[in-house]
Amino acid sequence: MAKKEATTKKAAEVEVKETAAKKSTTTKKAAPKAKAAAAINAENVGFKAGDVYQALAAAEKALSVKEIADAAKISEVETLLGIGWLFKEGKLNATEDNKVALA
Repeated sequence: MAKKEATTKKAAEVEVKETAAKKSTTTKKAAPKAKAAAAINAENVGFKAGDVYQALAAAEKALSVKEIADAAKISEVETLLGIGWLFKEGKLNATEDNKVALA
C-alpha cells in the first residue's frame, strides 16, 4: 500500500508542475493598433465634404454626425471636417436637435 501512495503522490506532483508550466507560458494579447490619423489638407477635406454632402442628399433629411459618418463610411473626425467645409460654403443648415441638413 505504501508504494501506491508514493505513486499517487508523485503523480500529483507532476500534475502540479505541468499546471504551473502552462500558467507561465500564457501569451499576452497584443494591444489594439491606433487608427491612422486623417490627412488634413484642402484636397482630402474637400473629398470628405463631398462624402458628407452625398450622404445627406441620399438621406433627404437631417442627420447627426454619427449618422452621417455611418452613411458615408468615414470617421466622425472626417465627418466634422467635411461639415465645417460645407458650413463655410453655406450648403448646410443646423437643426435644433444637433442635426445637419442640406440648405
